[in-house]
Amino acid sequence: MLDSLSIHAASGEFSPFALFLQADIIVKAVMIGLLLASVWTWTIIVSFALKISKTTKKSDRFEHAFAKAENADEFYQDHGKSSLPMARVLNAGMREWRRSTARGPIDRDGTRQRLATTMNATIEHEVDKLADRLNFLATVGSVAPFVGLFGTVWGIMRSFSAIAAEQNSSLAVVAPGIAEALFATAIGLFAAIPAVIAYNRFSHRLNKLEARMGRFADGFHATLSRELELGD
Repeated sequence: MLDSLSIHAASGEFSPFALFLQADIIVKAVMIGLLLASVWTWTIIVSFALKISKTTKKSDRFEHAFAKAENADEFYQDHGKSSLPMARVLNAGMREWRRSTARGPIDRDGTRQRLATTMNATIEHEVDKLADRLNFLATVGSVAPFVGLFGTVWGIMRSFSAIAAEQNSSLAVVAPGIAEALFATAIGLFAAIPAVIAYNRFSHRLNKLEARMGRFADGFHATLSRELELGD
């Protein structure tokens, strides 16, 4: 094993592929796991970026249409079948409105309270669905550096064991093992840094979307409340 490491060092062969090949099975498993985590991280980043961008643009049009609407029932008929999160808040509010006003006498204060509760619960549910895969980004961002560090510690221990066995501490002997060990940490950081940045950025955009849905729910609640007052 030590002779092989020395050959790599002497030839200057410290490419990522060479470092992977000369690593032992534990460090290889760490590297492969981190690379797979990185691939899945980037898959989530790209898909979520496209999804949140599309949702934001559709939400702009939805809010613009609501601002121009003069009748809640007509707006519901035109936009209630959309898969947009705001449309689901609209659906939840309208269903509760119809259940609460289907029979008289109408409990106006109770209806207003139920409308607010129902739409707020729907907002939380929609945000939870959108944020579902972001938990993986948070996990990779917090765990990947430590997994890489484990690979580094294991690789250094392996190098020191080889040094002790050969009783040779020259740079040609030490360098390859240290290099492959540090490469594991580098892969861990390669997986973790994009995950942390994306998680923070997407969390901010989700918070903004949640606030927009809350404002829409408040506006729709006010519209239905006025209809209750007109029914007096």
